[in-house]
Amino acid sequence: MTDIMEAEAPHNQFDTILILDFGSQTSHLILRRLRSLKVYAEMLPCTTKLSELPFKPKGIVLSGGPSSVYDDGAPHVDPAVFDLGVPILGIWYGCQEIAWRISSENVAGGEVREYGHADVAIHKGTDSHVNRLFAGLGETMHAYMSHFDKLVKLPEGFEVIASTKNSEFAAIAHQTKPIYGVQFHPELEHTPRGTEILQNFAIGICGAQASWVMKDFIQKEIVRIRHLVGDHAQVIGAVSGGVDSTVAAKLMKEAIGDRFHAILIDNGVMRLNECEQVKETLDKHLGINLTVVDGAELFLGRLKGVNEPEKKRKIIGATFIDLFQQEALRIEKKAENTPNAGPVEWFLQGTLYPDVIESVSYKGPSATIKTHHNVGGLPDTLKLKLIEPLREMFKDEVRKFGEELGIHRDLVMRHPFPGPGIAIRILGEVTPERVAIARAADHIFISEIKAAGVYDEMSQAYCAISQDRAVGVQGDARVYGYIAILRAVKTLDFMSAEPYEFDFGLLKRISTRIVNEVDGIARVTYDITSKPPGTIEME
Repeated sequence: MTDIMEAEAPHNQFDTILILDFGSQTSHLILRRLRSLKVYAEMLPCTTKLSELPFKPKGIVLSGGPSSVYDDGAPHVDPAVFDLGVPILGIWYGCQEIAWRISSENVAGGEVREYGHADVAIHKGTDSHVNRLFAGLGETMHAYMSHFDKLVKLPEGFEVIASTKNSEFAAIAHQTKPIYGVQFHPELEHTPRGTEILQNFAIGICGAQASWVMKDFIQKEIVRIRHLVGDHAQVIGAVSGGVDSTVAAKLMKEAIGDRFHAILIDNGVMRLNECEQVKETLDKHLGINLTVVDGAELFLGRLKGVNEPEKKRKIIGATFIDLFQQEALRIEKKAENTPNAGPVEWFLQGTLYPDVIESVSYKGPSATIKTHHNVGGLPDTLKLKLIEPLREMFKDEVRKFGEELGIHRDLVMRHPFPGPGIAIRILGEVTPERVAIARAADHIFISEIKAAGVYDEMSQAYCAISQDRAVGVQGDARVYGYIAILRAVKTLDFMSAEPYEFDFGLLKRISTRIVNEVDGIARVTYDITSKPPGTIEME
């Protein structure tokens, strides 16, 4: 079964560019730019052993990173990368890695830190092969630089193809091999023609086919799921009303019909009227086999007295598993002596590629920020195999996928909602009283931004509740209530995000409604923290 999964994985179905990540905060943007060119790309840690790679990429990109290539303990790529015989592009640290491997004297700390915009002069090489990276870009271009270390010597066998005022070797190319390096960031929007450089590399130099199209992927994925699951096994999966779980559920319905069982667990921390809306959408409109399980009392009971965010996530995750285990047995029993009879063997999960990247990117020694509810596999107590049909996709790709499956645009464009629900938007202890407060405030917030016509301008919005209280005045009385925290961000891929710039009049109207209509809230604030350094969710 594992062999079937691997044989039909996207990197064996589509021409693939492999990005080896050295820990840069912008590594994922290289992947995004390539995907936008309809070239399939995957990212793995820079420490990946090529002997363990289950596919041969069309080309390899070595990303940037925060380390100095000459330091003890700095990350280095498997030397076999350079013997694979495929084109290589080094970006920033990746460029320095290429030069350092030839001679450690080629890289040193610079005298001037080069951060921000720079004018890049493009040089014509002695052979047409070395000019392919900058083909069609003319003699100069603007680029975004972000480095202190630099190439101080030209590596043997290379020639200069671009320079800046402070970097004599801003871009290099091997004289005979398809190996290139740049000391700026083509993946950033601040390098206006950077996508053209990546296109020249991926399509022009590597020869990758621009075939990463959602319509084609749907058919391939349906075939893969059918092979994987077989003719009799049944699949269960959690749905929450969010776009990820809805698209995954619709895909499973298309692939195996009623042998897929969507399970909506009311964990007591859903949004206002959420369960009714999800049942209406999935059961009536999409024809998905749906079961609703009332687990509110169990979840809230287990969360009583718990304040620590990671502990809350673990409790919620474990309780979900307990209820899924019970449902799997019930579904299997119910299907006996019917055309759908068969064991429940698979568990559907709506993992997306940003979740995967955060779990596989090179970080060096680092602490867990939070446990992601969609990453890490399944516990041993749930004897099911994991199926993740959206694992290689970003959010915008999932939305296109959903539209191709015929899901209504209002649902496809719905903001994400986390598996642990409102529980991770209530700072501190989760109680029925605080859940009711958070639900009411969030409902007002979302209703107002929809009425103002700005909902689709945001990628995610919600209202959280602080555990701190503040004094306020309502009527002639002093009140002591919670602080509501509004959060709204714009992002393409959820790897980084910027706060939404509200019209101040709209913010005031939202604040006034929440304070006047929700008992228990005394103040309203707006969180303007970007990601990074913040996260999109509160916990």
